[in-house]
Amino acid sequence: MRMPKPTDADRAQFAALAPDAPGVEVKPMFGNLGAFVNGNMFMGLFGADIGIKLPEAERTELLGQPGTGPFGPEERPMGGYVTLPATWEAEDAAPWIDRALAHAATLPPKTPKTGRRKTGP
Repeated sequence: MRMPKPTDADRAQFAALAPDAPGVEVKPMFGNLGAFVNGNMFMGLFGADIGIKLPEAERTELLGQPGTGPFGPEERPMGGYVTLPATWEAEDAAPWIDRALAHAATLPPKTPKTGRRKTGP
């Protein structure tokens, strides 16, 4: 599976679009970026693509917009996520990103995984 690397401009655009809201954290993920609330990712960067996680009805609504599509690796897109059109300006994307944040905020908080490793036989 090929992991595209975002450019500095892609990272800057993602950071500019990530909501400045309580509990929102932007973290690196596999050479890309993710925006999280309560440990749940609601927005991600995969190469130059920005994807958001929405409930099914809103995801279907967004997929009706030209330029949207699956998010993540072509051979294994991330379930529940939609890529935002690359042509959208911040004011086009912001309402959808806010919806994704609101959705993720309703999910149960994720607990950090323990550092437990398997040992040999």
